[in-house]
This record gives sequence, C-alpha cells and structure tokens, in this order.
Amino acid sequence: MINIAILGFGVVGSGVAEILETNAGRIAKSAGEGVRLKYIVDIRDFPGSRFSGLFTRDFSAVERDPDVSVVVETVGGVGAALDFTRRCLAAGKNVVTSNKELVASHGYELIKQAKERNVNYFFEASVGGGIPILRPITQCLAANEISEIFGILNGTTNFVLTSMIKQGQSLGFALRQARENGYAEADPSDDIDGHDACRKICILAALCFGRHVYPQYVATEGIGRVELEDAEYAGRIGCTIKLLGRAFLAPGGKVAAYVAPHLISQDRLLAGVDGVMNGIVVRGNAIGEVLFYGAGAGKLPTASAIAADIIDCAKHAGARKRIEWEDGSAGDIYETGQLESRWYIRTPASRDKLAGAFGRGELTIISAPNSSRTAFATPAMSARSLSAHMEGIPMLSNFRIME
Repeated sequence: MINIAILGFGVVGSGVAEILETNAGRIAKSAGEGVRLKYIVDIRDFPGSRFSGLFTRDFSAVERDPDVSVVVETVGGVGAALDFTRRCLAAGKNVVTSNKELVASHGYELIKQAKERNVNYFFEASVGGGIPILRPITQCLAANEISEIFGILNGTTNFVLTSMIKQGQSLGFALRQARENGYAEADPSDDIDGHDACRKICILAALCFGRHVYPQYVATEGIGRVELEDAEYAGRIGCTIKLLGRAFLAPGGKVAAYVAPHLISQDRLLAGVDGVMNGIVVRGNAIGEVLFYGAGAGKLPTASAIAADIIDCAKHAGARKRIEWEDGSAGDIYETGQLESRWYIRTPASRDKLAGAFGRGELTIISAPNSSRTAFATPAMSARSLSAHMEGIPMLSNFRIME
C-alpha cells in the first residue's frame, strides 16, 4: 500500500483527492498496489468535506511519518512550498508537484536533492495541465535531438486573444469574461504579462536542452499591447495572434528562450488552438514536428497528471527515474535581440516617413491608405535592426511573424 499526503487543498489539491478516491481501482491496477490518501495538510478549515478525517495543520506529522512515501505539493509559490519540498526530500519521500514557479526557479536544486536521497521529484502537471508533455519528451522522444519547442502555454491569454479575434471584444472585456468563467484569477497579471508562460517554457527548455533556464534571464512580454486593430490586420495577411513561449538551440550551443505575442500563419495547426486550450510543438531530428494539444489547466486535468506521477512513484519505489539536467546561468542564454524574423508593426507614422526609414518597396503595407495609423510587415531582421530603423518613430505594436 502506497500512502499519500497532499499539501494544500485548493483547486488542484482537492482534484487530486477526488481522483484518488473516484479512480482508486484503476490507479491501484496501474501502480501495482493500492494507493491510500493518509493526510491533507492545510491551515484552513473545510467543514462538511468528505475528507474531513484526513486534515491536519501540522506538516511535521507528514514529515515524520515513515509510512508516507509520496507527498503531493499543491501549495504554490516558492515560500512554504520550497521549505516543505526540501524537508520531504530530505526525509526520503518522493515529491509530486504542479508548482511551475517552484520548478522553474529551483528545479535543478530539487532534482539534485532527490537524486542524492534516491527518491523522485516529478512535475508533469507543472506544464500543460492535463497534456502529457514532459514524460513524452524524456521517454517517447528520447532518441531525438530536439532543436526547438514552442507553443501556447497559457489558457487565460489564449481565451482572451480568441475572444478578441473571433468576437471582436476588447482586451479588458475579454479578460472580465475570463474571470467570470473561472479562467482568470482576481489578479491575472502573471497570465497577462506572460510570467506564467515564461515559467513553463523554462521547464520545457531545461528538459529539451539539458540545462536549467532561469526565468529572470528569459525575455518576457505579455498581451497587454494587443488591440483589436492588430487582430484585424493580422487576419488581412492570413495570420492570427497567439502568445507563444519559445525555446531553441542557437549559435554557440546557447539556448534562445523568450515569451511574446506572435502573428502566426492560419495554415499552422497551432493557429487553430483556441479558447483555454494549450498547444505545444516539439521539433526533433527524427520525428520532425509534433503537436501536443489539450486542456492546459483546470482542476481534474491537472490532477490527472499528478495522479500519473504518483503511479510512476509507485512503479519506481526504492529507485529513481532519470529526469535531470545541469545547472544554468545567464551566459547560457542567447540574446534574443539578435534573432531574425519578419515583424508586424503598427505606428502613427506616415507611409512616407516609413519609406524614408526602411527604403521604398521594403515593407508590406497592411492598413488602408486613408488610415490614421500605418500597419505593415517588414522583411526578416533582428530586433536590434528593427529598433535602429524605427529610431524616433513610435511603435504602438511590434510582434514577430511566424509563418
């Protein structure tokens, strides 16, 4: 019998408890033995919960109990969650988490500690919610040299952009709809400003390229500057707007990683990933390009990924499953200002002024001749080169184009 403790009984933690109860037979069959929830640690009261007999406010009860072999951390953040995780690993317990912030910031350290204690630190649910992505990268695609990974990693921003593009809603109105539907937090800044997607691309990059990519070194831009005009102009050139996290191997063996809105061709499969869904593309030298698609968040999809990690812990009891990478630094990250692409720009400047900056015939003009603002697409160039051309010319929007 595998004894489990859950730290934190919020949306995800309660979902894990439900799945362990509802699918107990299936989980036991897959794990090779029964899985029992023994503790739920939370400082709050949950009167009337059917799990009321399992609650404790004393984390040390879990830490000291030798019968608890797997701890599920759904506390969130890097405060108590980091302390609890370190202590559980030190006590020789496997830890499973959905905490993307913790893995992105401290994954190398925690994986190293787990290795030293011959236990596992699993985090499938930290990226893509219920989409299996980390396990396929380390197992199914293990024979590939992965050159690039990118995708729609945040359901809230994807819902907002889809509402703007397909329903003509303003960003503010679409965000209010997301809150009302439970897709956005009361403070959605982590989503809207791109920080959530940044943490996820850091984890994916570490798995694909073998070194820790710290969030503070990743250029990150959210969707705050996207307006309805941009959605309209994108459609005119056969594109749609998506917030993408992207990482790939750059010259010199460095990792290029960033988060930013992109105009992507409507011919791409990723362009059809709408609403709160996520889509992640992996490019390998043997497999080519594959797309992972599904619910990127939510109570039960995320809990499903955690349950799969619990089963993996049971199957690897007393042993380790090899998921690890080297430490990283700022010197490992390629400066994204050097990356070339075509650009979409919207500016109040006249066509004549732009022709003087770029040269006539160099730009693809998208906006109408009588428009008060000019929208256009550039030839391929780096962000540095773009800034040099646009010196002294205000940019209302500037997004990379992925065709």
